[in-house]
Amino acid sequence: MKKLFFIAFSYLVGTISMTAQSECSEFYPFKKGTKFQITSYDKNDKSSGVINYEVKESTNDSAILYFEMHDEKGKLLFTSEYGYTCENDGISIDFNSLAAPGILEQYKDMEVDISGTNLILPNNLNPGESLPDANMLMNIKMTPINMKMTVNISNRKVEGIEEITTPAGVFECYVLSYNHESKMGIKIKGSARQWLAKDVGMVKQETYNKKGKTIGKSLLTKFQK
Repeated sequence: MKKLFFIAFSYLVGTISMTAQSECSEFYPFKKGTKFQITSYDKNDKSSGVINYEVKESTNDSAILYFEMHDEKGKLLFTSEYGYTCENDGISIDFNSLAAPGILEQYKDMEVDISGTNLILPNNLNPGESLPDANMLMNIKMTPINMKMTVNISNRKVEGIEEITTPAGVFECYVLSYNHESKMGIKIKGSARQWLAKDVGMVKQETYNKKGKTIGKSLLTKFQK
């Protein structure tokens, strides 16, 4: 149960800047029907899962993103969706989006409360710039057992600009880095780097353990407007 939730959360953080441009966003998809695919790989570059996305609904300042998560053998793990809105010349994601039925179906007989600071991605990114931290607190209550999960995203920075090649094409990207810490029984610390392209979004992400060793990556493998 914990493993599935950690997977779902890591993908949400990993896709805070996915594809396409609208009047209020440089990086997040707002065009209804936009489809794209992210493939994840383990430390040995072996495929460990695929997520297919589609913009389900869209207005001038908000959208609903539907996704299907598959394991490395193509088996469907679950489907869900979450929303995002334009705010202060950028995108804001409310962590309550994690309460979508597909992700939290495993907690259907429990009381779940999610709070925290929204994840913000500005439209204008400048090398050397620091971005706001974000955090989430999730309380799960099922008498007589109470569980708590915390996630902290910190030290978010724009490192520079690099050209990146993936199966979906060649992209000029902004490079973002951040530290993360999560706790649900055990504490997990690490860091990550993301490569974001205007009009496309996240085309690559690498994750590292607390010693800085690469433990996995994700790539944009398909994109269709």
